[in-house]
Amino acid sequence: MNDLLENLRPELRRGSLVLAVLAKLRREHYGYTLRKALADHGMEIDENTLYPLLRRLETQGLLLSEWREEDKRNKRFYRLSAEGEQILEQLLAEWQNLNASLDRIINSEPAMAHLQPSARRL
Repeated sequence: MNDLLENLRPELRRGSLVLAVLAKLRREHYGYTLRKALADHGMEIDENTLYPLLRRLETQGLLLSEWREEDKRNKRFYRLSAEGEQILEQLLAEWQNLNASLDRIINSEPAMAHLQPSARRL
């Protein structure tokens, strides 16, 4: 059972990571500070997942990046592009609709009828 959960968990997180990264990049970050900001909010992401995602989002025109020296090191800073801001707004609306639909499905009476009344409240 735990193996199955571990296989399904990444699927559940995949779309959420894109939304989280876009939302955090409303303010400029470089990779390390972005990872830390996400982790501080409970959304840990591995470097091997983050950097390819950042490159893909930039290729899609949703992010802008530039290399700058900070603390005597070159760092690549990322932020949303104008198109990225629009897409983020649309994705947030889509996420809210999806969340509302899931709430209705999860809390629908027929689907929850077999549970004790206290277990119906999630």
